Amino acid sequence: MVTKQGIRTPMPDVLAEVIAEQEQRFVERQPRSRALAREAPALLAGGATSSWQITRPQPVWLSHGAGSKIYDVDGNEYVDLHGGYGAVLAGHAHPAIVAAVGAQAARGTHFAQPTQNALTVAAELARRFGLPVWRFANSGTEATMDAVHLMRSITGRDLIIKIEGCYHGHHDSVQVSVTPEPEEAGPPGKPAQAPASTGIPDAIIRLTLVATFNDLDSVARLLDEHPGEIAGMIIEPIMMNAGIIHPEPGYLAALRDLLHSHGALLTFDEVKTGLTAGPGGATGLTGVTPDIICLAKAIGGGIAVAAIGGTRQVMAHVADGGYEMVGTFNGNPLAIAAARAMLCEVATPRAYERIDALRARAVSGIERVIAHHRLSAHVVSAGAKGCVVFSPEPVRDYRGFLEVDGRYSHAHWLVQHNGGVFLPPWGKIEQWLISVQHSEADIDRFVANFATFAAMVSS
Repeated sequence: MVTKQGIRTPMPDVLAEVIAEQEQRFVERQPRSRALAREAPALLAGGATSSWQITRPQPVWLSHGAGSKIYDVDGNEYVDLHGGYGAVLAGHAHPAIVAAVGAQAARGTHFAQPTQNALTVAAELARRFGLPVWRFANSGTEATMDAVHLMRSITGRDLIIKIEGCYHGHHDSVQVSVTPEPEEAGPPGKPAQAPASTGIPDAIIRLTLVATFNDLDSVARLLDEHPGEIAGMIIEPIMMNAGIIHPEPGYLAALRDLLHSHGALLTFDEVKTGLTAGPGGATGLTGVTPDIICLAKAIGGGIAVAAIGGTRQVMAHVADGGYEMVGTFNGNPLAIAAARAMLCEVATPRAYERIDALRARAVSGIERVIAHHRLSAHVVSAGAKGCVVFSPEPVRDYRGFLEVDGRYSHAHWLVQHNGGVFLPPWGKIEQWLISVQHSEADIDRFVANFATFAAMVSS
């Protein structure tokens, strides 16, 4: 079918046929995964180790990874553009990460005391992100939890603001309006405080106000409605729970100034963008430095670690005991050794040059296919990350994202997977990741698979 704008969109029955055929092929080529998926529910809740691993038509059970590739238990090889949901910027078994972790493991894996590598890591994070003082944690959830606590502790206020459709981990304060359905999202311009899951008390939900991305007025309204009550705001500077949505020019700087004028603080959640959007994350790309930055995922080279950076004034509140930022495994020597290797040996200027070239190759290749088949789609990228948005128009906020039909993303994911490229499930939401170990041949396979998909849905 061709629209009035001359953009081709697949007929629904064609899309359904592609999905059914590709799901059948998916299952048939992974019999061992199928057997494990049947066995697992007796021991693992839901048959997986995270609810986000429960994918249609079945979870993919992996064996190992090497370089830019991963291998499932059935022996199938994939170009890994999943990257552990964006964590493995180093690729798999990177020699520098293997050497650092192995050397530290031989010297001890846990002390609950600082090691010298922590100073190197903190200094490098300060250089890249422009905030001088740091602490460490073990996951993005822990980092954003500490940031929220810290904003409340410094200001003595209870309320925070988050963006509709953003995910900041699974602690109570941010489990509000993460992926709300249209019927629970509230009116445009005034998003509802929709709980993201059961188990979150109403009293806590009411403490988290919800604004719209790229809409300064929605934040100003909340500040005016709750004078002197809002501790701060947490935001992904590049929104990455709805594909990729970039901030509009001037939005982040104006947001910081607006919050400060009301005595509130600004936290950037750079768990997904830190190192992947560029050497200094989205902070470096936009030139806007917040009061607090949260990092995790990519900074550990595949090992679980997180970091919280702040201005001297903010972090003095931690240093003087105003807020106790604690954790038995904070600054764990194994994780910090991996982070030092990642920052100093892997995520180098030369590595970013290669990633930039590969990103350009992927984006231009996919855009050529889209134009050739006149698909209703476009590509959005940020550093090492990118996604195909199956919509003709740019998406500027969560409401626009809701209009995108996720069936196209699912069909694309299946075709890529069956063609030997592993993308993250829930493709409408997630992004691909190009690691420092990917090659032009890897990207060319990705583009070729997209061409196969485009031909299928355009037939």
